[in-house]
Amino acid sequence: MHTLQEVKIPDSKLAREITELVRETEPDLLFNHSTRVYLFAASAGKRRGLKFDDELLYAGAMFHDMGLTKKYSSKDLRFEVDGANAAAEFLRSHGISQQEVDLVWTSIALHTTIGVPQFMHPNIALVMAGVAMDVVGENYDDYDKAEIERITSLFPRSNTFKEDIIQAFYDGFKHKPASTFGTVNSDVIADKEPDFKPMNFCSVIRESKWV
Repeated sequence: MHTLQEVKIPDSKLAREITELVRETEPDLLFNHSTRVYLFAASAGKRRGLKFDDELLYAGAMFHDMGLTKKYSSKDLRFEVDGANAAAEFLRSHGISQQEVDLVWTSIALHTTIGVPQFMHPNIALVMAGVAMDVVGENYDDYDKAEIERITSLFPRSNTFKEDIIQAFYDGFKHKPASTFGTVNSDVIADKEPDFKPMNFCSVIRESKWV
């Protein structure tokens, strides 16, 4: 097991500016969640012996829910894409290479896509791993109990987090329910709106212009 002492938040100028921006933009719920995502992701990466860029991993983790905020939410794009676009714009403005920007963009855009990220670049796989650990407890038993306790003491995860994060998801994309088609996000809309009828892929096929 790897302890928190082995996993540190990057202390570069870029990382500090990311922290400042996210802190100013997101409520405590999302800021603490995003920071825990990084710490759980980095810990998992070390435990698995993966080679990853910790600064880019931090960028992916911290921006992954920025698309839920009013500042970065679009009218019709998936919130994951909004967050990815926000990260890309920020990183480009700081002289980060397009290849690295693309890596961060993809790690954010795919962080709710089940069954794909784990087969991609470690930075992409680890953002998803950190999110899955903090939201649904995926691979919870792989983490040392003391490590979990220390992370959650520094960046609190309240007893109401489960319902709070569902509400935050809903508030972030309830104005564009069509953007949740084919994603786990449609479950959030359905949970909050009992009369919600998600788009059906089979219906889309049958109702297309093809004979």
